[in-house]
Amino acid sequence: MASEGYAATAELYDFVVPYRDRPDIHFFVDLARESGGPVLELGCGTGRVLIPTSRAGVQIVGLDQSPEMLAVCRENVQEEPPDVQARIRLVEGDMRQFELSRQFALVTIPFRPFQHLLDVDDQLACLSCVHRHLENDGKLVLDVFNPSLTSLTRENLDQEQESAPPFALPDGRSVVRREKVVARDYFRQIISIELIYYVTWPDGREERLVHALPMRYFFRYELEHLLERAGFKMEEAYADYERNPYGSTYPGELVFVARKP
Repeated sequence: MASEGYAATAELYDFVVPYRDRPDIHFFVDLARESGGPVLELGCGTGRVLIPTSRAGVQIVGLDQSPEMLAVCRENVQEEPPDVQARIRLVEGDMRQFELSRQFALVTIPFRPFQHLLDVDDQLACLSCVHRHLENDGKLVLDVFNPSLTSLTRENLDQEQESAPPFALPDGRSVVRREKVVARDYFRQIISIELIYYVTWPDGREERLVHALPMRYFFRYELEHLLERAGFKMEEAYADYERNPYGSTYPGELVFVARKP
């Protein structure tokens, strides 16, 4: 068994059905087009949003802390036409402390990497870096999950649940992914999850990979106040990627658009 986060599971990421079919790409690509670029994406991972943004004709820089995820991203980028490749720059770095010596019209943090920042100091450090890298009137867009009170109080600790349909890899391995909640810290608002990948090789060998994932959850006004504290002006709070207003569905998503005045 391995428990190494993305070091062990980066090669599986693009095949996980809920990730592959996540309905947010058009939202971030449309915002990138509207901004005119350039765009900075924090937590770009394997390029799930980054590459479609470049295909849309927008210059984009992708930053990620995981060398394994960036390695997969580079492979994915190399499969694109030369003009798409030319609009992409990848940087290994920490979203809490980075210096790119340029500014952007739009900074995006898709699919919740901001929730990996577990305390306020780290959250403000990230937002300060973003603020510094934005042009005046530039926008920050990030999404987090809207906490379901029912889910947060459910008695399901250490119970494995199937969290994605089984999938196969090009080399013949088959994978079943499950997840379990291993801890809840109601005072620090942190939920600790394990994503567990059961891998069966063509020769019958079996492997169990574990990605431990502590996540800080936010409530709407808490995060709005955090953004204001970091010097941003709130513009929109959406419940989904169709730009429906927050509160139109529960629990929905929490998608924020904030501007640097």
